[in-house]
Amino acid sequence: MNSNIRDAEPPRMGLAGLRQNWRADAAAGFLVFLIALPLCLGIAMASGFPPQAGIITAIVGGLLVSRINGSFVTINGPAAGLIVVVLASVQELGQGDAMAGYRYTLAAIVCASVAQTLLGYFKAGKLSAFFPSSAVHGMLAAIGIIIMAKQFHVMMGVKPEAETLFQTIGAIPSTLRDMNPEVATIGGVGLAILFAWSLVKNRYVKMIPAPLVVVIVGMALGQYFDLEDEHIFLFLPDTPFLPHHEFTIGPKFLVAIPENFFAGFAFPDFSLIFSLRFWQQVIALCLVGSLESLLSAAAVDKLDPWKRTSDLNRDLAAVGVGNVICGMIGGLPMIAEIVRSSANCNNGARTGWSNFFHGVFMLIFVALFPKLIHEIPLASLAALLVFTGYRLASPSEFRKTLAIGWDQLGVFVITILGVLATDLLIGVAIGVVAEFVLHFWRSVNWSEVLRLRLDITATEEGVYSVKLVGAAFFANVIALKKDLALIPPGKTVVFDLSDAATVDHTVMEFLHNYCQDYERAGGRAKVGGLDNHASTSAHPLAPRKRVA
Repeated sequence: MNSNIRDAEPPRMGLAGLRQNWRADAAAGFLVFLIALPLCLGIAMASGFPPQAGIITAIVGGLLVSRINGSFVTINGPAAGLIVVVLASVQELGQGDAMAGYRYTLAAIVCASVAQTLLGYFKAGKLSAFFPSSAVHGMLAAIGIIIMAKQFHVMMGVKPEAETLFQTIGAIPSTLRDMNPEVATIGGVGLAILFAWSLVKNRYVKMIPAPLVVVIVGMALGQYFDLEDEHIFLFLPDTPFLPHHEFTIGPKFLVAIPENFFAGFAFPDFSLIFSLRFWQQVIALCLVGSLESLLSAAAVDKLDPWKRTSDLNRDLAAVGVGNVICGMIGGLPMIAEIVRSSANCNNGARTGWSNFFHGVFMLIFVALFPKLIHEIPLASLAALLVFTGYRLASPSEFRKTLAIGWDQLGVFVITILGVLATDLLIGVAIGVVAEFVLHFWRSVNWSEVLRLRLDITATEEGVYSVKLVGAAFFANVIALKKDLALIPPGKTVVFDLSDAATVDHTVMEFLHNYCQDYERAGGRAKVGGLDNHASTSAHPLAPRKRVA
């Protein structure tokens, strides 16, 4: 896209935008569809849902939510970050009965989505700012570890005898020993393609979606190994380290999807609505889904060539409406998905119609070519998810957090361990408590914990001085965000932190983003008064404490 595009007039929205930009948006939507199709199938199966559930969600997100949301270039659909909470709901509510757990979870999705819609209506989108950054990133990294641990066994064609997450992780060596060679070849080749594609620099090669390549190669290998027909494969390795094995190969290693699209619909069962465990899952689905969607939508705004700012409250409400419909007809919950949204921007999307076209192409494909979907090996989809999990929990995430400071790495790791040992909500709560402890360790007064003293003064014509006094950290950043919204655009904003006792990473990150957004809107903003503060590292967004 032209480097001067941000100086041009932003594309029109609505039907006028469709007439003006349909070629660019249709092309971007088609490429996003190619990426989304295998991911939707894989995410659904990893979540304990039928494969078509993910496609249902992508269609609803494209056809409906794209028309009522408050964003511009986001793609709505199922996301890997929700796998853990959805699968936990299926297992907890189903108590061993997968189909019952699926239908109970659909009911929980409907209830959670009603709450999600109300949160957006009552403008609760700002609540995402309450959670400390390191705890949120720790939650995502933990989700990545869980996805890798579970999907690795599928990629190897082995079902481990494990009931807990740690048992699943501990079963990895035995899975390597007992792997199904043909299935493992498909999964291993797919994973190798994904890692190789991430290293490719040629922009023409990068235009080809890596997930599509993985699926096509996997289908070719599936035909070569004749996965469609039930047969016995005798593995006779020429090594003393691997035992001889006899494997049964067949359609169970391929995606199972009904030939009639409407036959894939399912309906919720609300019979557990008066039980505590049902509402525990509702809360988890609502909070985790809302938080991820808000964070993703805000991140996608930074990828938009025109730097337009989404209405996060409207976006959250729209996603809630879409999720109510998904829960009523058998789909997964959706969020504003950042990976597909990034591909959408990179491929020239201009308006929300690209999201609509992505849904249209998804509907056409699943309606006309269900047999082709059935040819996709499960190992290929598992490879996509293992790679997705790796990106969420890669060593670079640990290095980036460490660069901010040892304290932030501590919160990051504590949140990961908390999520792995308990569940998402408790794990994040542990991370929030850890962040509180760090602030008390820095001698934050109790009176400053939830109340930040803020003084906004118009020092001269068009210049606003924002003086922060006391402790500026994640627990009171919501009030800071609310007060800063009162400053009119196009002015000069100067932040004075000289009297701030402490400034945590979440606030430093928020001020940095605020300055960037304010300047993109035509104003000027800068942060000062940090000369008398010591930081935990050389990182510009590291936590600060006043020393003089």
